Amino acid sequence: MVRMSGMSSDLAAPVLLVAMPQVRDPSFHRSVVLLIHHEEEGSFGFIVNRATEHRIHEILKGLDVGWQGDGEMVAHFGGPVQQHLGTVLFAPGGVETEAATEVLPGISLTQHIGDLARLAETPPERFRLFLGYAGWGSGQLIDEILRNDWLTAPVHADLVFAADPEQAWSATLRSVGVDPAALPSWTPDGGGETTN
Repeated sequence: MVRMSGMSSDLAAPVLLVAMPQVRDPSFHRSVVLLIHHEEEGSFGFIVNRATEHRIHEILKGLDVGWQGDGEMVAHFGGPVQQHLGTVLFAPGGVETEAATEVLPGISLTQHIGDLARLAETPPERFRLFLGYAGWGSGQLIDEILRNDWLTAPVHADLVFAADPEQAWSATLRSVGVDPAALPSWTPDGGGETTN
């Protein structure tokens, strides 16, 4: 396999990763990943367009945290690694936090229970609770990018917090000038055919 020199240093987080149609892994098929961290030792991020059926108020009830937001709001599947681990991605909107980290201007993340309690009292308009995360070992993500499994796109809050997560994949492709309908679709047996 041809390895592009310097590719690892060229990929800088935060960035969006858009799964190409040939990625058949159910966790990542047609996914959009907000890549938070990338270095030689490994990379991690959160799938932003996979809603679960778990309502946030039910999850937080088990943590003795009261949820004052929309009762129908659900958690999101952040990735297949440590699915018991919760991470909140949010646009602060005036809520004071103790341990949140700004990952890009206007968007922060936290795993701190005190921060979660404060955010649950006055949920910001842009709020995602992720269960699990997506992780790659040393060199793995670069190999997948070189194999054309992922397309990179600039991070836009409107894509990360898309009102319709199902449309986020198409919208992210269009944000970099790619028509989703022009990409080949892949049949389960591994053959490719062009979509209409």
